[in-house]
Amino acid sequence: MTVEVILARKGRNVLTAHPDTSLARVCELLEEKGVGAVVVSSDGCTVEGIFSERDFVRALARHGAAALDAPVAEFMTSKVVTCAPDDTVPALMEKMTDGKFRHVPVVVDGRMVGIVSIGDLVKHRIAEAEAEASAMREYITA
Repeated sequence: MTVEVILARKGRNVLTAHPDTSLARVCELLEEKGVGAVVVSSDGCTVEGIFSERDFVRALARHGAAALDAPVAEFMTSKVVTCAPDDTVPALMEKMTDGKFRHVPVVVDGRMVGIVSIGDLVKHRIAEAEAEASAMREYITA
């Protein structure tokens, strides 16, 4: 199964923030949208960085409350691992586990076409396992 299948089910919307957006505003966006990361992008299409809840904890630990007034670009993760729609779910899960990150923008020709989280991948794998178990039960009882 590929990332494209997950995007087709969940949608392609990506929460983005301009690099100059204050950390406080980005945190408000994360809370409003109920997500764990925002892609930092000047144009809404290219990935310049990613800012996650983990980045927020680091910013507060290092700079205290003063970090809230600073631009998100100061605290974002700038080396962002991305994937392609044709990447497989197992390969991406392994990459995310090894790299200890939970959000991956999906990029085609330098432009974002979606984002997947570890939760999206786990949800997909559970559905896949349930479908296999159901097929096996039907086979056994047939």
